[in-house]
Formats: sequence, C-alpha cells, structure tokens
Amino acid sequence: MQRVCFLLRVREDRVAEYRERHAAVWPEMREALSATGWHNYSLFLRDDGLLVGYLETEDFEAARAGMAATEVNARWQAEMGPFFVSPDGARPDEAMTPLTEVFHLA
Repeated sequence: MQRVCFLLRVREDRVAEYRERHAAVWPEMREALSATGWHNYSLFLRDDGLLVGYLETEDFEAARAGMAATEVNARWQAEMGPFFVSPDGARPDEAMTPLTEVFHLA
C-alpha cells in the first residue's frame, strides 16, 4: 500500500467556503473515490489556505486515472477549481504532486 501526501493552496478568501463544501462531499464523489482505490483519504486545511492531502492506495497513478475517467470527478473539479491558487492553470487533481516520504513509524 502506498502512502501519498501532497500539498495544494486554497485561496485565502475561499477557505471558509472550501470547508463548507467538504463538510458535504457528494455521495457519488465519495463512492467514486472508494471505487477507484482512494483509501484513508484525508484533507487538512490551514487558515492561510495551505491544504495537505493524505491517502493510501495500491497505485496512485491508477487511482488518479480512475478518478479522471469519472463524470462525477469532472463536475467536482469544475466546481472546486476556482478555490485553488494554481500558477500553471492545472486542475487541483492534476496538481497533486506527492511529497517524498522521509520517515514512517510503523
């Protein structure tokens, strides 16, 4: 099982609304994440907009590709995209670059 951690940046003026939206993630989005191999998925958000994501999966690239192929993900990304600071114009799901794990206490 791969442990994946990534960072994104939410626009500071949208942090409160981002939290609200994630308090009610669509059931079909939750189902798609589970079905495509996203397990133990968590998001952590600082007040300044720093977003830390963590998940466990058998294959991160396959999990990303699985989500990219779903209709619900296209709708979710279209709605969530404006919440993010993205200097290169990438969608949030395309900007998830895994951090290198340097320590893990098993």
